[in-house]
Amino acid sequence: MSEAHLPPTGEVKVVKPKKAAKLVERVARETEDPAVPTERLLIALDIDGTLILEDESLSPGVVDAVAHADRAGHEVMIATGRSWEATRGILRVLGLAPEYVVCSNGAVVLRREDADDLLYERWHVETFDPREVLADLRVHLPDARYLVELPNGDRLYTEYLDDWNLIEARRVAFEELGEQPVCRVVVVSPEQQEEDFVDLVSRIGLSQVSYSVGWTAWLDIAPQGVDKSTALELVRTELGIDPPHVLVIGDGRNDVGMMRWAVENGGRAVAMKQGPPEVHEAAGEITLSVHEGGVAAVLHRL
Repeated sequence: MSEAHLPPTGEVKVVKPKKAAKLVERVARETEDPAVPTERLLIALDIDGTLILEDESLSPGVVDAVAHADRAGHEVMIATGRSWEATRGILRVLGLAPEYVVCSNGAVVLRREDADDLLYERWHVETFDPREVLADLRVHLPDARYLVELPNGDRLYTEYLDDWNLIEARRVAFEELGEQPVCRVVVVSPEQQEEDFVDLVSRIGLSQVSYSVGWTAWLDIAPQGVDKSTALELVRTELGIDPPHVLVIGDGRNDVGMMRWAVENGGRAVAMKQGPPEVHEAAGEITLSVHEGGVAAVLHRL
């Protein structure tokens, strides 16, 4: 078969991964033309399992990809289950200072005061009375570790856990956890499996709160009707961005609410490949895993 009709293939050169990443970013920068109008998107990114791996290292290419989306004129922000104290450092590593940040699974929305110093005020806070849910959980999980976040950002916990960022947090007796309204309750039981938590929640019923089970035995409880989607709707409205111009990316069950919200209003929701089936179903789009640079793959295509 003759190959005379084929175009020239050019030169192929194998380079190391770091150099390849730099080449991709250079191409992305060269294609960013400020003279070409860009429809501004509100891009909300989960942290754990989306931007970072289990060991807190960054997903490949994510810093350059976030910078690329920011230069293109999009509003890139964080929507996480983490407290602000555990989120601020991630923003610094990403080189990101969005106007708003959603923390504590939507119970806390922060607004930027100073981009250089990453100073934010608690702009919107939701609370609930945790006494009933704490008492119910204590009966079934007497050996679990408990943490609550107060409206001012203070955190109280019963026992130390490596996975928790406990800077400026205070250890207290279990009874003290329910003495005032809280934004969030976190329950971790290392002896439990993820399926055990899902079963426990269905058996005891948590009708007065919103909750999600993490990829480990981690139960996150928020005020009733509150999740990432309710906070993002406040942000979207404040920024004046139309619902179809929303893109959310996540991997966990606590991302299902914001994914359904985005899709039902004409926006996009993308799930990480390693997420559970119900997250894939809610999103409708699936990208590469966090280990493979799934977020970078999505953002560089914008």
